[in-house]
Amino acid sequence: MTSEHSHNRVSRDESTRNAFGAGGEPERYFVVIGSDVARRVCGFLQAAGHLVQHLAQPTDEELRQTLDREVAGVAILLDDDVESLRYALAIEHICPGVRLVVTVFDRTVAEQLVRMVPNCQVLSPADVAAPILLAACLQPDLLALSPSPSGHVGARWEEGAVSLETYRPPRSLKYRALLGKFRGQLRPHDGSSRIMLAGLTGLLAVLLADWTWSVVLNHRPPVEALFEAVRTVSAVGPASAQGSNAYLVFASFAMLITIVFTAVFTAGMVDRLLAPRSVGVVGPRALPRAGHVVVVGLGQVGLRLCTRLQDLGMGVIAVERDPAAPNLRLARALGVPVVVADATDKFVLRRLSLHTAQAMAAVASDDLDNIAVSVAARAVAPDLRVVIRAGDHEAIAETQSLFRIGIVHDMGSLSAAYTTASLIGLRPRGVLAHGKRLLVECANGEFVPWPLASRCDHQQDRHSEADSGARVTAGTRRPDPGEGREDRRRG
Repeated sequence: MTSEHSHNRVSRDESTRNAFGAGGEPERYFVVIGSDVARRVCGFLQAAGHLVQHLAQPTDEELRQTLDREVAGVAILLDDDVESLRYALAIEHICPGVRLVVTVFDRTVAEQLVRMVPNCQVLSPADVAAPILLAACLQPDLLALSPSPSGHVGARWEEGAVSLETYRPPRSLKYRALLGKFRGQLRPHDGSSRIMLAGLTGLLAVLLADWTWSVVLNHRPPVEALFEAVRTVSAVGPASAQGSNAYLVFASFAMLITIVFTAVFTAGMVDRLLAPRSVGVVGPRALPRAGHVVVVGLGQVGLRLCTRLQDLGMGVIAVERDPAAPNLRLARALGVPVVVADATDKFVLRRLSLHTAQAMAAVASDDLDNIAVSVAARAVAPDLRVVIRAGDHEAIAETQSLFRIGIVHDMGSLSAAYTTASLIGLRPRGVLAHGKRLLVECANGEFVPWPLASRCDHQQDRHSEADSGARVTAGTRRPDPGEGREDRRRG
């Protein structure tokens, strides 16, 4: 996207008509490997009149048989990066130079794959969805918000066209986020941090009280008074019995109470040192108290969304239920505060200051979890803006139509549109969602309307295919009695 303000009319040129199967282009042969997103890509290619070989987890021999003809492109759409890498290398070995579109979440794996297979285009569903989710968290009228060399570019829908303009967060939003970060300092979230801070506060209070007594009432020089106060706090006692009897009684009582405060402070400190913490007491990892965005689910999508919010100067809190989630360490290194808890618990949501938050994004990989989190958030903060990551579960559509609980974006449809556009050679820059329509941004800057393709009905059980001898090819597929089992498992 360009940084200057511009309008891009939604058009459909000759290459676009060919992509939709309306340009008289001869049918081509594609291979798609994967499950849900792959079914959507396969359904679109079928609707466009192309032949599609759709496999779930093929063996090397099945790959050789599948690629034993002229192939226009291969899409590998799996959730496992290592398995995607293995299939990409195997296909490049069997059919060198073929157009490859591979889903890879981890950037390190993606860089290595592109280095080893130059003809491979790596697709990260997190990068495709992040601009849309980011825009939905900040301003409802934005379609997407993408980084650019000069800042960020926002896309809007105005008078039948996509309008691109440089985006800067409103001052009120930035001031509110800054104030929320300031209010979050020295306000710990967990019990051990509160214990540690309480002990430290008690020690400092005793130190200040002893120093003030020595300077004001005993007329001691400030430096000597500080030395005496430190001796009292460390339970050593004054260097000499100077001062009134009242001061000696006070110093004795102060030494006794500092033993308690020291024990409290030590207990909290030991617990913080032994247990890994993703939330700080002070600094950038302290929990903001207002103007922030709560991101539930610290997968690749959630982590991308958190870092982009931070780039805009927004406060963010990530919530992850799994204490062994692989992205926890990376989030800690990036300065993202992470609360390990169940976001469906209303008590947890109240502790996150949800009623003063800018928005909440439920972007976990499970659709039903996202719905449960969104419903709980509505109960805590009825006016909160809620953004929901959708997938392939029917409950998402039902919940959205019945309860209107949030702004729903189907990540599967976005990834499928981007993948299909890459397969047919459009070189997409991104995908926008406007209502129920999708718009693919092509390399020339035009936005192409993209249909919401229905999923193909191909059988996804590889072993059943091997037993029946069926080749899953558009137009040549043989029905299988076990077909309904997979659909029921998906439901």
